[in-house]
Amino acid sequence: MKKNIKICPVDYSIDLLSKKWTLPIIYALIQKSPKRFKELEREIIGISPNILSTRLKELEHNSLVTREVFPTIPPTVEYGLTKHANVLKPLIKELENFGLYHQKIRK
Repeated sequence: MKKNIKICPVDYSIDLLSKKWTLPIIYALIQKSPKRFKELEREIIGISPNILSTRLKELEHNSLVTREVFPTIPPTVEYGLTKHANVLKPLIKELENFGLYHQKIRK
């Protein structure tokens, strides 16, 4: 068993955020939070309900997303960003700015 292994923080961050659809989910929740599952599914074009569910569970497990279930019939579930995930807002904003800029110069 290896002890005290240091993980590069950049590698750790990339590993945490690099799965397909993870950043679009976080981006959608930064725009407005909380959101219901169907809202996210409609907003994130191309994502399947199964993948959305899987990614939300992973994000919840990694303390980036909260999941709140309301006692309605059928159950209402809302997803939001944790305080921990709010640290990502400036990073996501810079990615958004880069994407807008790069699309503009490529026209």
